[in-house]
Amino acid sequence: MDGLTPFRLAPYFRTRIWGFNDLSPWFDFKTDGEPIGEVWLTGEMCTADTGPLKGQSLEEITAAHGDTLLGNSRAGQQFPLLIKMLFPKEKLSVQVHPDDLLAQKFGEPRGKTECWYALDAQPAAEVALGIKPGTRPEEVRAAIEQNRLEELLDCLPVHKGDMIFVDAGTVHAIGPGAVLLETQQTSDLTYRMYDYGRPRELHLEKSLEAMRLSTAAGKMTSKKVNSHTILIDQKYFRVEKWRETLPSSENASEDVVQLLFVAEGKLKVAGQGFESFPLERYQIAVIPASAQNWSVLAEPSAEVIRILPHYA
Repeated sequence: MDGLTPFRLAPYFRTRIWGFNDLSPWFDFKTDGEPIGEVWLTGEMCTADTGPLKGQSLEEITAAHGDTLLGNSRAGQQFPLLIKMLFPKEKLSVQVHPDDLLAQKFGEPRGKTECWYALDAQPAAEVALGIKPGTRPEEVRAAIEQNRLEELLDCLPVHKGDMIFVDAGTVHAIGPGAVLLETQQTSDLTYRMYDYGRPRELHLEKSLEAMRLSTAAGKMTSKKVNSHTILIDQKYFRVEKWRETLPSSENASEDVVQLLFVAEGKLKVAGQGFESFPLERYQIAVIPASAQNWSVLAEPSAEVIRILPHYA
């Protein structure tokens, strides 16, 4: 196969103790077992749902077609971004992710920098993002040992449409009441710093080593560029919002894979060399770097989130 054409990915549902047994109206998914807290949209186990690669996992597709999928001679490399939807019914543990350097110190290929786009938020929804200014590292350790770390967390409210950057090294926690679209480096490295007394393993020493008391984390100010809005543009990824004008091969100027996520409405991805396919709300399409002559046809109310990797 000389070139790849766009395809839709099927989601993969991940159990989390802080999630829901019923994901409606977001997904038609119910379980009597452990709750579902995360829906992985570009996990390595997610499978192509359309086209000639249907049934193959993203891991298999990336391994076989790295150059044409990812662009910029990325053969042999892992798919660069992990995109998820998060459904917190309860508070998540207080966590910190290492940067690339620290992750590699412990034998991992990369760290974990991420961002959250609020698809929905209840009035009281909030996240913890960082430690309150002026706090010393020894005070953080003492607060963990005394089961009162929440007193030191810097919390901020979350509203629908917010984009929040979570730089590696930022102590953070997600509270209930928001549904978040998370874009992150492909990594599942999480150091659990504090868990409100729940009997789960903590990674105290690693989390304290990874913690930075001052980071670039926070709510981002969006920027209007031509016919779309840039929600965030940083070292590892760019996330954009498109409404009136939609992404197409005409405005795909970079030789990188593109991810199209439908936040509102529904659309169809069409073009030469492949059978058009629908993309419903909360589904994601992969547009390979090699794809040509493709476009998006959508109803007027559609809102598309386009996500692009930045290769380090």
